[in-house]
Amino acid sequence: MKRKIIASVSIVLILILVGFLYFRFCFVFGEGVKTGELNYMVHKGYIFKTYEGKLIQRGFKAQQAGAIQSYEFQFSVEDESVADSLMRCGGKEVELHYQEYIAPLPRRGVSVFVVDKIVHVSQ
Repeated sequence: MKRKIIASVSIVLILILVGFLYFRFCFVFGEGVKTGELNYMVHKGYIFKTYEGKLIQRGFKAQQAGAIQSYEFQFSVEDESVADSLMRCGGKEVELHYQEYIAPLPRRGVSVFVVDKIVHVSQ
């Protein structure tokens, strides 16, 4: 009887842990498209080599006179072919589709935003 209770509690705890880990690292929290000038794209890392990039979105006039505000979008790329294409787009206006996760995975990159495809590149 005691063994059945311990086994049942263990199974429930394992299922809760698996559900938590899935929600934290694999559940796509949101997705969308960002447009801006590709600032850089690098392949770096100590153990897990990941592709990281930064997109500079157009600024707009802020409430203060003469101030311009710029937005930076830092992202990771899992797909090597997408990363290679982006490495050739430095300084160009690009439109990127991304998925947002709750937390980053080391093998996926350092950002919670993961670009999965290039929607459009302006010449």
